[in-house]
Order: sequence, then C-alpha cells, then structure tokens
Amino acid sequence: MRKNSGVTLVELLIIVSIIGILVVALGFSYEGWKGRYRIESQTKEIYSDLMDARARAMTRARTHFVILNTTQYTIYDDNNPVPDGNGTLETASDYQVLQKDLEYGNELVWIGSSSLPQTITIDTRGLMSPQGDFRVDNDIEPDYDCIAISQARIRMGKWENCDADSENECCER
Repeated sequence: MRKNSGVTLVELLIIVSIIGILVVALGFSYEGWKGRYRIESQTKEIYSDLMDARARAMTRARTHFVILNTTQYTIYDDNNPVPDGNGTLETASDYQVLQKDLEYGNELVWIGSSSLPQTITIDTRGLMSPQGDFRVDNDIEPDYDCIAISQARIRMGKWENCDADSENECCER
C-alpha cells in the first residue's frame, strides 16, 4: 500500500473558494466601517473646532463667529475695530481663525426651519446663538453624525429622524 500524503485538486479548489468568499464578505464589511469612520471623524473634528472657538472667545474676550455652509465652515475672531471688535461680523476686516472644507464629499445640513448658510455667534461669555442642530448628511448609521448647539453647550450625538415641530431633540446622546 502507498501512503497518500498530497492535496487533491478538489480540496485545493474548496479552500481557495472559501478564502474568496471570506475576502468578499470582509471587503463589504470594511467599506461600511470605513464610511462610518469618515462621518464620525468629520463630526468630531467640527465639534473640536467649535469647542476651540468657544474657548478662544472666552479667553480673548472677543466675540467669535462660525459660518456654516453646506461644504465648509469658517471661524472668525471679531477684532475690528481694534482691540475688542464691535460684535458684528465683517468678513473683510475680522480675523479669519480657521476655514475647513468637509472631506469625502460630505455636506452639512441645518435641522429645523432655517437652512445653511448659518452664522453662529459666540460671545465673550461663551454663550451661543442661534440654538439648533446640524448634521453631516449621510446614508450610513454612524455613532456620531450630529451636533446640537444650545446657548451654553455644544453636544455631539446621533441624529434621530424627527420633524422640525417635534418636542424632542433630533440630536440624541
């Protein structure tokens, strides 16, 4: 009797097909994970920049303005007239602290009765107006895709589909 210690062609084909199925399945899972990560990363970056603008307004004792457009946001420091500004946004003469474009083709959406562009004013005490929610528009279900702005607080959360007249907040966390 001979010893049969090799691998047959059928066994090899079965192993290769199982590996192929796993690669395809994991590829789709990876793409979904990467999309959620991009939305969450963008939301966290906007949140961080808003918190930084609020801290700058309080420490420098100057009003700051955040202009939200659909594809970018800009932060201005009110320094005209020098040294403390006049509390109104003058894009030609106020100092532009930051301007960022949204990555990955994402867009911002203001939730409620008004739409973008929207100017958020942060006064020297860190109080913000107008209050409202905005989100990074997406079809995916990330953990964070919404930012809620109240008078004295900025929160990050998950957008819940609700209408503008709803008593509940749309940005849940």
